[in-house]
Amino acid sequence: MLLHARSACTYLLPLSRVYHRPPSRRSSVYFTTSPPREPTSILKSPPFPPLHRSSSSLFSSSSKSTMSSLSTAATGTRLQYPHLRRDESAVDDYHGVLVSDPYRWLEDPDSEETKEFVEKQVKLTESVLAQCETRERLKKNLTELFDYPRYKPPFWRGNKYFYFHNTGLQAQSVLYVQDSLDGEPQVLLDPNVLSEDGTVALSTYSVSEDAKYLGYGLSESGSDWVTIKVMRIEDRKTEPDTLRWVKFSGITWSHDSKGFFYNRFPPPNEGQISDAGTETHQNLNQELYYHFLGADQSEDLLCWKDPENPTHSFGADVTDDGKYLLMYTAEGCEVKNKVHFLNLSALPDGLEGFCSKNGLLPFEKLVDKFEASYHAIANDDTVFTFITNNDAPRYKVVRVDLREPNVWTDVIPESDKDVLESACAVNNTQLLVNYLSDVKCVVQIRDLETGSFLHKLPIDIGTVDDISSRRKDSVVFFKFMSFLSPGIIYQFDLKDEVLDLKIFRETIVPKFDRSHFFVDQVFVPSKDGTKIPIFIVARKDIILDGSNPCLLYGYGGFNIKLTPSFSVNRIVLLKHLGAVNCMANIRGGGEYGEDWHKAGSLANKQNCFDDFISVSEYLVSSGYTQPQKLCIEGGSNGGLLVGACINQRPDLFGCALAHVGVMDMLRFHKFTIGHAWTSDYGCSEKEEEFHWLIKYSPLHNVKRPWEQSPDQTLQYPATMILTADHDDRVVPLHSLKFLATLQYVLCTSLDNSPQTNPIIGRIETKAGHGAGMPTQKIIEESADRYGFMAKVLKASWTD
Repeated sequence: MLLHARSACTYLLPLSRVYHRPPSRRSSVYFTTSPPREPTSILKSPPFPPLHRSSSSLFSSSSKSTMSSLSTAATGTRLQYPHLRRDESAVDDYHGVLVSDPYRWLEDPDSEETKEFVEKQVKLTESVLAQCETRERLKKNLTELFDYPRYKPPFWRGNKYFYFHNTGLQAQSVLYVQDSLDGEPQVLLDPNVLSEDGTVALSTYSVSEDAKYLGYGLSESGSDWVTIKVMRIEDRKTEPDTLRWVKFSGITWSHDSKGFFYNRFPPPNEGQISDAGTETHQNLNQELYYHFLGADQSEDLLCWKDPENPTHSFGADVTDDGKYLLMYTAEGCEVKNKVHFLNLSALPDGLEGFCSKNGLLPFEKLVDKFEASYHAIANDDTVFTFITNNDAPRYKVVRVDLREPNVWTDVIPESDKDVLESACAVNNTQLLVNYLSDVKCVVQIRDLETGSFLHKLPIDIGTVDDISSRRKDSVVFFKFMSFLSPGIIYQFDLKDEVLDLKIFRETIVPKFDRSHFFVDQVFVPSKDGTKIPIFIVARKDIILDGSNPCLLYGYGGFNIKLTPSFSVNRIVLLKHLGAVNCMANIRGGGEYGEDWHKAGSLANKQNCFDDFISVSEYLVSSGYTQPQKLCIEGGSNGGLLVGACINQRPDLFGCALAHVGVMDMLRFHKFTIGHAWTSDYGCSEKEEEFHWLIKYSPLHNVKRPWEQSPDQTLQYPATMILTADHDDRVVPLHSLKFLATLQYVLCTSLDNSPQTNPIIGRIETKAGHGAGMPTQKIIEESADRYGFMAKVLKASWTD
């Protein structure tokens, strides 16, 4: 059985945790309930991508615009922004409230007008970045520091070990196979040979139980669309099997290795998609299929669909004994799901017997209501062990017999304070459980039958990730990282009488001495008194006189947790710009369980912004920085966070970096997978929820701060809005419309506007929401955005 985190959105780790991280090493439960994923965090990831023109649809334009050489506000020279058409006829009636949408034409990525807009914004941004003196130094130092070998823990299938490795500057990590831990590793799959620019990435993969086959999914240009292929492991031969229109799906092999379960959407109509990943239409009616090896995709067995509930999504899991197929059904991004099961061993003619039938697989109900989250950990025949948040917002472990589905018993009760992050059955009779205690990992070994405590692993303060083991394995591998530790892979054997945690591999970053820096965690009272944890990383010789540049990162949504991890970005900014780096664990995330999540969602979303603003005020009042030196950053849902905060407190920040943000809160549900996010945000089609959304929607709350406070000289901070042409998660129209609105309201609608801080957009080509981005793009984008930050914050470079 798989290692399951509690969230129903199993695949939706923050992207900062996805860079150079392969997907789950087992077939995993994937759902379409994809929140806008958190893109690169300065605190958690390597850098990001560059600013290029290309012939892809959003970037193609025959128009030319002549722009004079422009300077940032740091030099006191005004930027000359392009003047854009405003369609004043685009007005919507929301429950009696008329709301204009003058830049709705930017929702069409293929229109010539949109392409011209993008072309002009690219030119404007290039003119600004050309004046950022630290840009090339950042690129050089990031490249040097990022050039270190990185590994993922090995995993065992059949009679072979598999692991991922990146030598340092490879665009994508490479999958290796070896006969033993001491055996000669051989390349199994190298995504770097699949494209010249590294933009074809491994999105998902799974090795069959007998290790004869590798099923793997490839994505292009950062799109969520995936094409699944199959490789014969023995001779590396790629089979003809090709599965298309796959999105938000894992690969789950049946134990006979005859095929695997996966999810796909109905193929689009002819001509509906010209460049997969640039379209904006909704993703509806996901279906669960079984693919027989060697067969054409048209012959795949339709296992389940639910046309009456087009927004539902499905995940499949085969139990460790191979007997049962579990199907999880999700609705939106709520941390709730249904569970159905099928006894595969009881099918008289196997799955093949259903090929000639018109009906779906005869699943039986176990949990048939969206009341809580349930994910299986292990089973002994009909007796299943689950991790759940049912009546346990911090999660617990429970047990049920399929023959008595109404009788559930607690195995590990909910903790009084800590969040049960994950649980994995190991060594036949034991559980490896990972708790989150004040945003720090605590790992224990417990008895599978009774839940009783056996051992606590002696690990430092940080994050445990990539746990690699199965129930029949006594040997466990896992990766540990922290803000100042780039990664240690530990190994231990539960058959040993004394638990001995051994270092299997330790990552060393040249030219990095952790002894020069410190990490502190403080708890800051928010507007309503709630204590918000923040991590602060800085040089030990810092002087708290308010003169330091500071970068504050946040997310706050969809039950996603920000935990300590290593970042090359952070080290470069600490060493050479003297920047204080901070990460705020605001409400809306999962750091303290489902109650913490709910406290920052739906009607409570304003708490996220209040928390982030309160943390910012603390950093100023404590002497770490001052408003002119404070930069805030976030992506996806975190981009929304940044957009809302600069609207609400433009005086508090000197710079803002908003990546792929959800900026139009009234229309987000109309595009690609946006409908799934209504569980966290609400929906403007419902009157009560419309009134929540209109109050903070970044697009609809841009105001001139000098008019709000005429007795003060106020303006918006220098702002960079980042998006990408193949982002089919949070489609580019959000960023484009917000950028156009900011530039119009603050700049072009006035002569001699008080807004002299630059408002620019960075629009990437052949990239998406962040996953699978090649290393060189990551480095170049990082140099751009932090070069911009250094310029406007007047941060000086020191060697």
